[in-house]
This record gives sequence, C-alpha cells and structure tokens, in this order.
Amino acid sequence: MPQLAKRMGRAKPSAIMVVAETAQRLKAEGRDIISFSIGVPNFLPGEHVYAAARKALDVDSGQYGSNRGAAGLLDAFIGHLDGLGLTGYARANCATGVGAKHILYNLAEALLDEGDGFAFATPYWTSYMDIAEIVGADVQLLPCPAEQDYKLTPEQLDAALARRPKLFLFNNPSNPTGMVYTKDEVAALADVVARHPDTWIITDDIYNTMVFDGVGYHNFVHARPELRDRVIFVDSLSKTYGMPGWRVGLMAGPEVVAQAVTTMNSNHITSLPEVVAAAAAAALSGPQDVPAARCAEFQGKRDQVVAALNAIPGVVCPVPQGAFYAFPDISCAFGKSHAGKVINNDVEFCAVLLEAKGVACVPGSAFGEPRGLRISYTCPTPQLAPGLARIQEFFAELE
Repeated sequence: MPQLAKRMGRAKPSAIMVVAETAQRLKAEGRDIISFSIGVPNFLPGEHVYAAARKALDVDSGQYGSNRGAAGLLDAFIGHLDGLGLTGYARANCATGVGAKHILYNLAEALLDEGDGFAFATPYWTSYMDIAEIVGADVQLLPCPAEQDYKLTPEQLDAALARRPKLFLFNNPSNPTGMVYTKDEVAALADVVARHPDTWIITDDIYNTMVFDGVGYHNFVHARPELRDRVIFVDSLSKTYGMPGWRVGLMAGPEVVAQAVTTMNSNHITSLPEVVAAAAAAALSGPQDVPAARCAEFQGKRDQVVAALNAIPGVVCPVPQGAFYAFPDISCAFGKSHAGKVINNDVEFCAVLLEAKGVACVPGSAFGEPRGLRISYTCPTPQLAPGLARIQEFFAELE
C-alpha cells in the first residue's frame, strides 16, 4: 500500500479542538458541562453584515473572484489599517485568506524553506507549532513564564535574532495569555528588530481592537516605520466581529509577500466567495457598535475571572489586558490528588477537573507552558460565575 507523505507524520490535530470536542461529547451524553476551552466569541455581527451578504447574493455573478481578494474588501481593510495608524498601504500590499490560520500557513510556505529558523515566544498559539512542524522549520522557542507576565523582553529577543532566524512571529494581544504589550514595550522590541535586518517579522494581531484598560494597540511599524519592508501584519474578522464561521483572514505587508500569498491562493482556494467578501467589507467599514460593546463586556468578564483565580491559594494569574483569555499558573496543584486521583501535570489536572466538576479548559502544555492552562471566558455570562466557582471548589478539595 502506498504511504502518506512524511510531513503527515509531523501534522497533529488541534489540541484545542480535541478538548472542545470532548466537552461537546460529554454534554451530548447529558453531563452538565461548562466549557472554557475554545476561543469562539459567542456573539453575532451587526445586521448590516447580513444585509451586505443578502445584497451580494441578489447580484451574484457566479464567477471566480480575485486571488488577492475582492476590491471592496481590500479597500475596507486598508481603511481599518488607517484607523489603527498603519497608513500608506495599498491593495498591492494586501491579500486575503480563509481565516488568519490560512494566512499564517501561506506565509510559512512562502517565507520558510525546510530547516529555516522560526522564532516565537511561549506560551504560543498551538497552530504556530503545528504549522512550523508541517513545513519543517527549525523552531526556536523564547520562554516567557508567568514571572515575567508572559511577555518577551528585549534581551531575549536580541539573543534570539542574533541567531538569524528567517522568521520571527509576534502575537499581540496574545492567545493564549491575553497579555498586551504597551507602547513602550513594543518600541523597545522594535529597536531590537531594527538591529537584525535578516529576519522577516509577522505580527499576528487579530485581537487588535479587543484591548482593555486604555492600553491601546501598538505595532512595530508605529515605533519604527522603516520596518515596514519586513513586517507582515495579520488580521481576522473571527474574534472582533463574531464571524469565525465566515473564515476571513487578511494580511498587509511588503508587496512581494502579498503577491506570494496571492500566488498561493491561486493554487488552492482561488478566492474567497464573493458573498463572504461583501459581508467582511461591511463588518470592517460599517458601524462598530457591536465589537465595541463586546470589548467592554469582555473586560468586565476579565475582571471577574482574574479575581476568582487569584483568590485561590497558590494560583498566579497575571492580569490580561486584551482578547478573552486568562492563563493561570496552576502548578501548585501538581503532586496533589482529587478524590484519589493524583495530578502530576497540567494534562491530568484538566482531565480530572473535567471529570469531577464538568469544567473544560485547555492544558498549558498545548501552548508550550506546562505549568498553566488556558481559560477562554467567552461562555454565556450566566455560566461564568458557576464555572469559576467549580474551579475554586476543585482546588479546595485537593489533598
């Protein structure tokens, strides 16, 4: 029998989806499950988005769309970039994809040859490692533990870039930690990047409008405009607009990179469906009241989550200032037991917590930080307090 390609031995299913599917199965079996696992925003976009989709259907041409992206969507994205202070981009600097994950995969294929260095901080979003392994990159991890608020320091970055990786990926606000870099922190890192001209930079900033406490969103290009020739900005509609199922990812960067992604599109997806592009353009250019309201709601949920977690003796949870995640260090539970079941690590912690209390979380080791776990607080508001109370009860019952 013929064999699969060797790269399939490096490919793994998403660890996040494995937990989410387990929670869904238990719920279908009648268990009372509260899921803090998958990062789905759990709200819908404004009516103007659906109106744009219906209008697009009414005038549907039935033809192929642009490999780069529909002109209206590209223009709406450029307007969004202008609003973020990232000015001067044209259609030739932009490209679209079937979600930000697709954009990131295209970029990895376009920028990395097998064995090229690919650097990013831990904790990291699970797909970074998955994509890196599929394309055969030399992964270079930069550990950022809770003791440094899960943030990369200029000294760490300088040492990493001195190794001349082909690509450095920077995620701000962060999934899985929710941490946000301040203007000064971004500027200090940008100064380091400027000293190392041989590395491409991807800024995966899909939570750029979901920032709390007035910290604001900041990019390397803001601090160092000359980095525009090496920085590739990645965005998505999934989280900000409650549109994960619409599958719209976007990028802006050097023209040669945007053209490479466009060429990749021409060889697999061809284009986004025109109805999807119309809805996405309306989301970006239309009223922003829904995402603004949801951002305020998530900030309130953040306060509730952090207060509950940091009230647990031994648990340390740095305060996230964006996205909708918290990432507590729960290593104080290791070596203890619950109802006779010993907890040696984060995976066992999550398994016992799910079985005992019906609360689903993703183990931190899925993100490269085995002392923690990720809590996505996008669940319906009535479930949040009971879910947190169950976690507190669980810790109180450890022996």
